[in-house]
Amino acid sequence: MLKFENVSKVYEDGFKAVDSVSFDIPKGELLVLIGPSGSGKSTTMKMINRMEPHTSGKISINGKDNNSYVASELRRGIGYVIQQVGLFPHYTIEKNIAIVPQLNGWAPDKIKTRVHELLEMVGLDPEIYASRYPKELSGGQQQRVGIARALASDPEIILMDEPFSALDPLTREQLQGELISLQKKLNKTIIFVTHDMDEALKMGDRIAIMKDGKLLQLDTPEKLLHEPAHGFVEEFIGKHRIIQNPELMPVIDIMSESVVTTLPQSSPEKAISLIRQRKITDLIIVDESKTLLGIVSAYDVIQKVNSIRSIAEIMQPIGHILQDSASAKDAIIMMDESPFGLIPIVDESKKVIGLVTRGSLLAALSSQWTEAEVVAV
Repeated sequence: MLKFENVSKVYEDGFKAVDSVSFDIPKGELLVLIGPSGSGKSTTMKMINRMEPHTSGKISINGKDNNSYVASELRRGIGYVIQQVGLFPHYTIEKNIAIVPQLNGWAPDKIKTRVHELLEMVGLDPEIYASRYPKELSGGQQQRVGIARALASDPEIILMDEPFSALDPLTREQLQGELISLQKKLNKTIIFVTHDMDEALKMGDRIAIMKDGKLLQLDTPEKLLHEPAHGFVEEFIGKHRIIQNPELMPVIDIMSESVVTTLPQSSPEKAISLIRQRKITDLIIVDESKTLLGIVSAYDVIQKVNSIRSIAEIMQPIGHILQDSASAKDAIIMMDESPFGLIPIVDESKKVIGLVTRGSLLAALSSQWTEAEVVAV
């Protein structure tokens, strides 16, 4: 689908933003580009639609050199979503989404049908939102419109440059989940730039880690965690080499004891308030004695807020839990299989005593690695 062959980007002052990068992206893959600021991840993505022309090497789309396209036509055939959304403030939502189909010469009736179809797809009622203006929408709603606009002409490729980074955690989690669902349905090829490793691990079929314009490793999330191919990769993802050490630390040393829980009879409104206050994306459900019962996601609570009386109605079981006697390695292995990206830690009576998330796991192990280096010095 997409192929980079020894692609570089060098500016007039001699700065090499991208240094001889090569990789393939098959059709239907969601590839995440991640790295520190200045690593070349956004430049790499922008070279696909020639927002940034590459200096050397070759970029092919379905076997055709992207330099052989007329730039405007190339860009109209590739969806593009950015952090700032970039909606035209003086256009209605319908008109914002219709821009590219109009440029491609679609008939008005076809455009209107497509716009309404897309608004429904991203969870915005066209009867309510089509005639509104961007300033009348929340940040999350505007980003949904941005995604709809990127899909408007049914492109094979969609570029997403840190699209959710400016949103609050709850809205961000919602949109991440919705994009994953859309991707499964539409099978687009998506190149997604982020600086957030948790987001990369959640979103990416594969993750490309970049530094100083070089591609250091491109692998599945699981392989990156277990087999980092470069010292910086290991440091950047925060994975401690303790995974290979038989003398592993206990899981209670890396868990967070601050677990946000609620009772199954809690109302959805109370649950949403708690989620927003504590800036979390999932709620652990326990009984009065703190015994683990299940979990609800923020996304499900918001979707069902008007149709349920208590969160018990949408509570899901948690199949991936660990006893407090487990090791850090047990958490690392189980985390790859956890659909929620978290693991409750329980004692012998099934009472919740802690929680391990992907972020807290990587942060804790990274901290231990740094301490080990200091001791060695």
